[in-house]
Amino acid sequence: MSTQMLPARRFFGDRSDLTAPRGTGPLMGSRYDADAFGQMSEKAARFLGTGRYLVGQTVFVIFWIALNTIGIIGHWDPYPFILLNLAFSTQAAYAAPLILLAQNRQDDRDRASIERDREVAARTQADTEFLARELAAVRLALADVVTTEDLNDRMTHLEKLIRDKKPKVPRRARANSHRPKDNR
Repeated sequence: MSTQMLPARRFFGDRSDLTAPRGTGPLMGSRYDADAFGQMSEKAARFLGTGRYLVGQTVFVIFWIALNTIGIIGHWDPYPFILLNLAFSTQAAYAAPLILLAQNRQDDRDRASIERDREVAARTQADTEFLARELAAVRLALADVVTTEDLNDRMTHLEKLIRDKKPKVPRRARANSHRPKDNR
């Protein structure tokens, strides 16, 4: 026999392990992963809604009825086909809740997606309103700013005024300005 210490077996209600709060662990060794079960139910619901499944089920029913009516093999399910009916009832009893579970999970995903879209739309609207206010403020500020075009217009206007009001020099003064001066 080995001298290794074997871990103590835990029994239901045993509180010797205090690493997890009460009620969080599996009861009596059972393990249930709701998300994995939900994914499995979605896969089953997707498969049950395909044409491949319906064709396969139709072929199965035709084969079942043919074997039980032709009589090559012993009739294990005679005419009212009660065993076939029981199989379909059992299948429906499991398929309906799986389909409903898959629909509920899809509804939850849709609700979460709609909520995210609503939050994004609200942020986008707030950003748009902020940018509109900023743009209006910039436009108001630019209304008082002199542009290059304004400066060019003013310069042209000033040049015109200067040309129009240029003092006219009398002709005599102009004529005298060209004569050489005597330095005697």
